[in-house]
Amino acid sequence: MQFLYILPAVFLAVYAQDFELDTYPEWYVQNHQREKRDVTLDKKIGDGRVFGTLGQNDAGLFGKGGYEHQIFNDNRGKLNGQVYGTRVLGPYGDSSHVGGALNWQNPNAAASLDVSRQIHGGTSYQAAAGGRWPVGKNGDFSLQGTYGKQHGLPRQYGGLANFNYRW
Repeated sequence: MQFLYILPAVFLAVYAQDFELDTYPEWYVQNHQREKRDVTLDKKIGDGRVFGTLGQNDAGLFGKGGYEHQIFNDNRGKLNGQVYGTRVLGPYGDSSHVGGALNWQNPNAAASLDVSRQIHGGTSYQAAAGGRWPVGKNGDFSLQGTYGKQHGLPRQYGGLANFNYRW
């Protein structure tokens, strides 16, 4: 499990060396006193991208990092996969999450699945799917469904059916 902490930290440390945190000119810092913004990273690598954010707010320090990859993009549709991790340090406690997501879409349908787990905690699931089909020349029928389960809360289900006709 320590590998899951170390891998995002190594990615962020390597890429943070390319970015200077104090890039404001001297005259700007003296005349415009304001808090520094979050440090973000979004770098394309082949068919994927590495992303990350480090920052702070009143609730504490936070960091998120991960990797997103395009698995395929052809006549089957487009499928992207993502793995990520987050860490929050705050006055009311610390938390760490790891997770992954799959997102698929084509011109008529889409589906997604996101699974995350809090370290020393529970697992959460989020799934959604939907489609739209043409009906005649001016109409379409759509159907959508959702499922969600967060640790410690009851399951959530949802559905929607819709018929649109343009006069």
